[in-house]
Amino acid sequence: MDHQPKFFENLSGAGKAIAVLTSGGDAQGMNAAVRAVVRMGIYVNAKVYFIYEGYQGMVDGGDNIVEVSWESVSSILQVGGTVIGSARCKSFRTREGRLQAACNLVQRGITNLCVIGGDGSLTGANLFREEWSGLLEELAQKGKIDTEAVKKYAYLNIVGMVGSIDNDFCGTDMTIGTDSALHRIIEVVDAIMTTAQSHQRTFVLEVMGRHCGYLALVSALACGADWVFIPEYPPEEGWEDSMCVKLSENRARKKRLNIIIVAEGAIDCHNKPITSEKVKDLVVQRLGFDTRVTILGHVQRGGTPSAFDRILASRMGVEAVLALLEATPDTPACVVSLSGNQAVRLPLMECVQMTQEVQKAMDEGRFLEAVRLRGRSFENNLNTYKLLSHKKPDAELPKSNFNVAVLNVGAPAAGMNAAVRAAVRVGMTEGHKIFAVIDGFEGFARGKIKEISWGDVGGWTGQGGSILGTKRTLPAKYLEKIADQMRTNNINALMVIGGFEAFESCVQLYEARASFEEFKVPMCVVPATISNNVPGTDYSLGTDTALNAIVETCDRIKQSASGTKRRVFIIETMGGYCGYLANMGALAAGADAAYIFEEQFDIRELQANVEHLTEKMKTSIQRGLVLRNENCNENYTTDFIYQLYSEEGKGVFDCRKNVLGHMQQGGAPSPFDRNFGTKISAKAMQWISKKLKETYRKGKVFANTDDSVCLLGMRRRNLVFQPVAELKSETDFVHRIPKEQWWLKLRPLMKILAKYKTSYDVSDSGQLEHVAMLPKEAETGAI
Repeated sequence: MDHQPKFFENLSGAGKAIAVLTSGGDAQGMNAAVRAVVRMGIYVNAKVYFIYEGYQGMVDGGDNIVEVSWESVSSILQVGGTVIGSARCKSFRTREGRLQAACNLVQRGITNLCVIGGDGSLTGANLFREEWSGLLEELAQKGKIDTEAVKKYAYLNIVGMVGSIDNDFCGTDMTIGTDSALHRIIEVVDAIMTTAQSHQRTFVLEVMGRHCGYLALVSALACGADWVFIPEYPPEEGWEDSMCVKLSENRARKKRLNIIIVAEGAIDCHNKPITSEKVKDLVVQRLGFDTRVTILGHVQRGGTPSAFDRILASRMGVEAVLALLEATPDTPACVVSLSGNQAVRLPLMECVQMTQEVQKAMDEGRFLEAVRLRGRSFENNLNTYKLLSHKKPDAELPKSNFNVAVLNVGAPAAGMNAAVRAAVRVGMTEGHKIFAVIDGFEGFARGKIKEISWGDVGGWTGQGGSILGTKRTLPAKYLEKIADQMRTNNINALMVIGGFEAFESCVQLYEARASFEEFKVPMCVVPATISNNVPGTDYSLGTDTALNAIVETCDRIKQSASGTKRRVFIIETMGGYCGYLANMGALAAGADAAYIFEEQFDIRELQANVEHLTEKMKTSIQRGLVLRNENCNENYTTDFIYQLYSEEGKGVFDCRKNVLGHMQQGGAPSPFDRNFGTKISAKAMQWISKKLKETYRKGKVFANTDDSVCLLGMRRRNLVFQPVAELKSETDFVHRIPKEQWWLKLRPLMKILAKYKTSYDVSDSGQLEHVAMLPKEAETGAI
């Protein structure tokens, strides 16, 4: 399958007109998608139009359909909702309405539509496409357009992007807006937890999701809720009793608060609604607990989009323009989406049908089927939640007689605690004794190790940093002492949660097996570092939280310049030698340049960037943003770049610099990191259990093969265990980065969106896939 590489800049949109509209309920990140479509369209010389107020604007025509320029979408990246408006439109549902809409489009020569909305909006678009030629003929008969136009504009191409906070669309891992809605929910839950703790209260939280329990399920997973109600998985008969038993058990264990999450569409197994009020009354009547209800409502739709949603929407916007440029009369209308971190195209109607199947299954009481149809990510979340939320009585737990130690290594990263919590609870469910090591390998050598129980890790998911304590010290200088501790405490397996040091540590222990029998046990690395520089994985835990911190700060910094004269900000990010944070931060914050170690640059490039900004400042744009990775170049320091820009920009713009520093490491973990940490760690512990069973011989564990020391990473669409011995060859140990990094492919995207001419290889995209064929057993990295 060796294809010629395909480059974005070789595709031409000349003579084509693309219109973009947002329809249905709004979602954070829609503006990022609109911006990407507009700029990518203009970049390939197509004409691009806004259609204001969704389908209503298409029917009304006139000023609602306007051609836009590059600057039209400046500064909208960080704005929630949709700046081009969205409306529910009755008239588009009638043939007359669609006839009028077709007339308005043909008059402007628009035959490419990019629709951002939910399944209703996309179904409408598909119907419009199917009727298109009939509509044009009717318009010609009525004399509204000439026969020439019928021939010239004979086909309508449609590409959809799903913007919906509910994540209720089949075929896509994440819809635009879902991650941001989770951010809103988690902010509220974190705030409520402190007040509930003070008063020993029970809180019932109602979140959005009339037909889909995704938000409820993931937020329950991310905050360790006591109970969750979702439409796809109604509780069994007699749930009232089991819920009350669970709540009072938790209180008896000295837990001062209970959180119950209810999706607005929650039902029982007889399809009767379960409301938050009903749940509250039940708790008050049966247990007499002080109980409050909080309904989150439209807060979930509001606010600024998260870094994840901005990057998702920008990538999908590019893919949408690509799909429109490549569309032929025979290609079906498609939806662009992300699977793992791969952009994919799926036939629109297949996705819609599958989405409707879920609803049908729920209406008919086939709930297990509904969960399966929602996709592997949803099913996985549900299974993980069930595993972690309810402690079985000790009598029901298996006894494995294995001891597993869990430790954090390297710099703290948000999500580490969620990973430790999942490891402890899954380990106990599997029947192991779990030991927590304090302060990494240094603490291990000193014997700082204690058994840890189910209740000890309650409430850990939302805590930033590392509660166990972490050190960068590698085990090499303490090998004997560590071996002693492993023998003394009879440790049969190790789970190491951390960054590049965690990977290096396990390489050292693996290499020391020849001298120490104690290290011949299964070991698993769970990558956790804000730098995202661990080989063998596309994402590491903590990266998403750091990225959000960077993007939030960039938004504030940009805002500080509004109303002042023209200004450029130079911002330094962390990441060691890995440019992930600088590059992705630049993409999500709408920066003009990002200097990274992986892509060498010289004074000519710096000069070109300054000139580019000078040109930009002559338009209506007043602000520039430049990100620089801390180690991108030892001579072109942040100060040097700041002074260069200040000197060269004299008279046009002034400069400010900002070093973000350790705020990137701190803070409460983002919903993505809480979830990713929980799921990846649960999977790692299950792997450890499997390996322990495989390597148990004659009363002891003996693991001496390469595949008994693995790193669990996310690769493209799957979570995979890779022996650290094999990953050594993929690693640049001097600069502590993987030799190949997937995100470098997205570099040109940032440049194009900042109006640079560049070469962008898009060979990966363009294959239309089918929904039903997504492999069931593989697991996506989406949360």
